[in-house]
Amino acid sequence: MSRAEVARETGLSKPTVSLALAGLARAGLVREVGRTRGGKGPSAALYELNPEAGWVAGIDVGRQYVRAAIADIAGTVVARTDQRAQVRSAKALLSQIGGLAHELAADAGLEWRQITQATVGSPGVLDPARDSVALAANLPGWGRHGLMEALRQELGAHVSFENDVNLAALGERARGHGRESESFVYLWIGTGVGMGVVLGGELYRGTNGAAGEIAYLPLGPGDPRDRTNRRRGAYEESAAAAGIVRTAHSLGMRAPLTPKKIFAAARRGDVAATRAVEAEAAQLALGIATIAPILDPELVILGGGIGRSGDLLLEPIERELREISPFRPRIVVSALGQDAVLHGAVATALEAARERLFSRTQTA
Repeated sequence: MSRAEVARETGLSKPTVSLALAGLARAGLVREVGRTRGGKGPSAALYELNPEAGWVAGIDVGRQYVRAAIADIAGTVVARTDQRAQVRSAKALLSQIGGLAHELAADAGLEWRQITQATVGSPGVLDPARDSVALAANLPGWGRHGLMEALRQELGAHVSFENDVNLAALGERARGHGRESESFVYLWIGTGVGMGVVLGGELYRGTNGAAGEIAYLPLGPGDPRDRTNRRRGAYEESAAAAGIVRTAHSLGMRAPLTPKKIFAAARRGDVAATRAVEAEAAQLALGIATIAPILDPELVILGGGIGRSGDLLLEPIERELREISPFRPRIVVSALGQDAVLHGAVATALEAARERLFSRTQTA
């Protein structure tokens, strides 16, 4: 952009813009990349954000995989890796995250100390007061006291933490279907279930960070008072991976079963698998019908390992929703697939890193 374009976009005077750009250039945050061509009058200098002014990392910690990416301050990913998660204990997983992060920085030609900001996403509700994560039943030991401090010791001081489904919603807001929507929900269905809520263009976390923990809705055939349902959530027990596997087994499909096998069989026309998928769609429609009158979202984005099977789920979900609810939010499948959380982690880290870098320059 030229000085004149920056002035028009910001409403600042040209002299103020010139002073600001000069200061940012001295700090290495912006750089001159050429001059305008053609037109009347003298050419003007063009500026862009200096991509190497800072670096960020996003890390997605899941039950199956740990995914990580490093991006420059302009948002271009320069290194990426996926590893099978070592979930036998919190200690093993923490060690894996630390090792993976340093290895990835080396792959990008960096030292980890050059990372301006890192954001880590994981299941559960973050509790800063206890420095821990609650309600993360799928990661053994992950709810221990001092977890966040242990991660800071592995990764350094400038680390932020966020619920993984919230990050998936922010990923869609930055790079997916949520770019054109001010109010939407990201419905995650996989090993567990959860929901990220964006209202008025901003992530809504609730009073204690538990907004969107729909696993604990008292929905489904199970008794919500049952100890297992209280630990994992009644709706998660019926709508997540274990629920569709139980349904398929009860319909006559033979073990061993996984949601992936069930959906593959349904695509081949297997009658029992098709009925299991339709039962799953009914559960998801029930969840959407429950949240729609409360949040009135414009858009529902389906994600997670099960939610991404939109070719089989969208039509029966919409059909069931017409039967049980007067509310009709638009329903789509995630544009980012399995990388939604990682995109959200990188976007969150970028926002924090840019604020720190530019605030430092302003103070100087």
